[in-house]
Amino acid sequence: MTLKVGDKVPDISLPDQNGKERKLSDYQKKYLLLYFYPKDFTFGCTKEACNFRDSFHNFNPNVITVIGVSTDSVESHKKFVDEYSLPFSLLADTEKKMVQAFGVWQPKKIFGKEIVGTVRTSFLIDPKGVIAKVYERVNPLAHAGEVEKDLQSLAKL
Repeated sequence: MTLKVGDKVPDISLPDQNGKERKLSDYQKKYLLLYFYPKDFTFGCTKEACNFRDSFHNFNPNVITVIGVSTDSVESHKKFVDEYSLPFSLLADTEKKMVQAFGVWQPKKIFGKEIVGTVRTSFLIDPKGVIAKVYERVNPLAHAGEVEKDLQSLAKL
């Protein structure tokens, strides 16, 4: 079951691309965009990460933190961040704790074949740790702009 608007997020801890443990509760007091993506270095995931990178100047760091999450390793995330100069953290969910807790580890079809994996979904979490918006079927090229617009209305910027 995917978490929905109004749900309190679980306080899960995962390592970032530098191996530092990060807890979701560490990000309270401002908005958090937690975006789940299938795999580092794949076409859509690279487009989405670079879209956030290229729009990052539009996100006030006093208002929001952007974090990507996939089941790739810390080492893969480090290479991905370095290769594309990503200005935000990526969390390594190799044990699938967070993808399962948020309900984004699901059956899906790729090239006509059914597999189980991360469904591209994002959660905009308010400063109290409650989900304010869920983005399903994310368009990797337009997602950052969509979040920016929603954040402006939610945070009354």
